[in-house]
Amino acid sequence: MLYVGIDLHKKTIMLCAVNQAREVVKRQNCCCVEKERILSFFRALGPFQAVVEATASYEWLWQLLEPVAARLVLAHPKKLRVIAESTRKTDRIDAKVLADFLALDMIPEAYRPTPRQRQHRALVRQRCYLRRRIASVKNKMRRILSDYNADRKDLFSVEGLAYLAQVAVSAADRFILKQLRQQWESLEKQLVAMTKALRQFAKKAPAREAEARAVLATIPGVGSTTVDIVISEVADVQRFRSAKQVAAYAGLVPGVRESAGHRKELSITKEGSGLLRWALVEAAWRLVRGSRRWSTIFEGLHRRRGKKKAIVAVARRLLTVMVALWRGGQEYRLA
Repeated sequence: MLYVGIDLHKKTIMLCAVNQAREVVKRQNCCCVEKERILSFFRALGPFQAVVEATASYEWLWQLLEPVAARLVLAHPKKLRVIAESTRKTDRIDAKVLADFLALDMIPEAYRPTPRQRQHRALVRQRCYLRRRIASVKNKMRRILSDYNADRKDLFSVEGLAYLAQVAVSAADRFILKQLRQQWESLEKQLVAMTKALRQFAKKAPAREAEARAVLATIPGVGSTTVDIVISEVADVQRFRSAKQVAAYAGLVPGVRESAGHRKELSITKEGSGLLRWALVEAAWRLVRGSRRWSTIFEGLHRRRGKKKAIVAVARRLLTVMVALWRGGQEYRLA
């Protein structure tokens, strides 16, 4: 059995095959478009295992190698610190280190979402992107009008748009406003189509996912958008041993610095999905405004730790509640 370390980049790929004694058997550098050449390298090895880091563009390579590999491993990039912290960092060295770790069975593995989970995540992130773009375009239009002291609260209502067409601005700003309005209307149409696509996607959910959607939606302040974000970003709650691990995955746990017996808690790590953290904090705000119980929790934290830390703590607690409901398949009940 040979062990292949793969250092994958956008346009090039470095391959290094070692034996059980970690001696280099074969090396090759290819362009990513040379799929047949890449396959020829692997087919000539005989039985092999291969490891690649979980970068943004690994999926095409995984699908290419899966039919011919004895085993494929997806490595967690942040946990392979030996590569990131190496003083001599080249593609050849990175591929060799990956191969060595694989031969020693020491690769920290990353989670590979299922095809449905990848599709769900792509759709949800695109919807959030469209919403950010819409907000950006609206803000640009308001900024132009504010130069004329002509902005108004209902600018994007029927009456507001009629007003926009008549307000006195320079020829250049009128041209820009016209283009921005066209962008806004186009983005709104895309958002409607994306929302419809996500609803259709949810209707085809397998039983486990459908149950998760149903139980999470019973939490006050948690709507369909939040449910979509949590399910798509967490993917499979069973891959975590505890709710604390899920919170760490979301970057909602505080970092820790320990030296000479002294332990100091830092701010939250902010690792993982920023979209997931944003959705949980927004849901936490709705929860504390609409629930007396959660409001009491927030106020107690607010007095001790300040507003920002308090709402993050509520978001973390909300996530642990979600995990418990998701695992148990039980609806939310206010104690």
